[in-house]
Amino acid sequence: MSKFSSFDFSGKKALVRVDFNVPIKDGKITDDTRIKAALPTIKKILRDGGSVVLMSHWGRPIKDLEKKPELTPADFSLSRIVQHLSQLIGVPVIFTEDSIGEDAANKAAALQKGQILLLENLRFYKEEEKGDAGFAEKLSKYGNVYVNDAFGTAHRAHASTAIIANNFDNSSKLFGLLMEAEVDAAQKILSQSERPFTAIIGGAKVSDKILIIENLLERATDIIIGGGMAYTFAKAMGGNIGQSLCEDDKLDMARALLETAKAKGVNIHLPEDSLAADRFANEAQTQIADNKNIPDGWMGLDIGPKAQAAFKAVILNSKTILWNGPMGVFEMETFQAGTKAIAEAVAEATVNGAFSLVGGGDSVAAVNKFGIADKVSYVSTGGGALLEFFEGKVLPGIAAIAE
Repeated sequence: MSKFSSFDFSGKKALVRVDFNVPIKDGKITDDTRIKAALPTIKKILRDGGSVVLMSHWGRPIKDLEKKPELTPADFSLSRIVQHLSQLIGVPVIFTEDSIGEDAANKAAALQKGQILLLENLRFYKEEEKGDAGFAEKLSKYGNVYVNDAFGTAHRAHASTAIIANNFDNSSKLFGLLMEAEVDAAQKILSQSERPFTAIIGGAKVSDKILIIENLLERATDIIIGGGMAYTFAKAMGGNIGQSLCEDDKLDMARALLETAKAKGVNIHLPEDSLAADRFANEAQTQIADNKNIPDGWMGLDIGPKAQAAFKAVILNSKTILWNGPMGVFEMETFQAGTKAIAEAVAEATVNGAFSLVGGGDSVAAVNKFGIADKVSYVSTGGGALLEFFEGKVLPGIAAIAE
């Protein structure tokens, strides 16, 4: 049983770091996935007879308020999620318009069992992102147990995500259920992966994924590369990629990665063909083109049918699957077939017994869009945090509690 599940919160006031940095448009939450992911942790504390003080960030208010005069502090306030959060939990959520002021301190002190207090956006204070120890200490006074359930911010050494843990002894600081699940799933990929192990890496730039590819070369049997970054590899191998996205300063690095993979016996799978377009638009003229011979003036915006079939075969032969990054510009209907085919293949492989982890904002958006989020083993809430975890980096938010 997990440490969190076996912990008795009766009579405890739990200070819980969550990640409620959810998309909001016109005052309405457009995706509450991150809020729902934190509910099991919150509800367990309440069931035990404890109370909860929630703290989170939203956006980057200090920077954006300076640069965009049309914005006001209200555009960054967590007050906008109080009603929805209350409905989801089934308990009225108390809100304080500051994080470390008198109102917050008084409301936290008066909190009774079964009650929830939400602090205002922590990033209204520059001390949060600076990892200020004094700021962290003030926050720590609001609870006698610290729970970190914000995997999405675990790669930041901020006051509320890492530094604050110094104010609690080992018996009074722990991961929430979401954080436990995230770490367990990631560890299963990195340390307990069953072979064949296929990593599907997509996205726009090789430079964003160099470290994760290098780390996976020590573990994976197969690495599928798609998205815009595939064209840098294609050009590095002497191909003509037309106007496709390419990092010309990373050609040598792409060649070096291919050589390293060959030396380690890791199979690198690059797209054989692409759906090319004459412009970056959903209404563009399109044609299927060999990935190493895309006509001048055309750009690859999705993997083609041959690549889809080849990648599917690799995925269906896998026992462990990591997917980070789309195969093309799937936000446009014209160029979503490749990413959809990968999503369906991962789901099919999972049904057949493979363990699959999907992580990264675009990949998560894809599995949600194509309705297979519940057909893979685990969908991570972490973007940058998951990426850094697979790059082999120590995440401050994890180290602060796991040490």
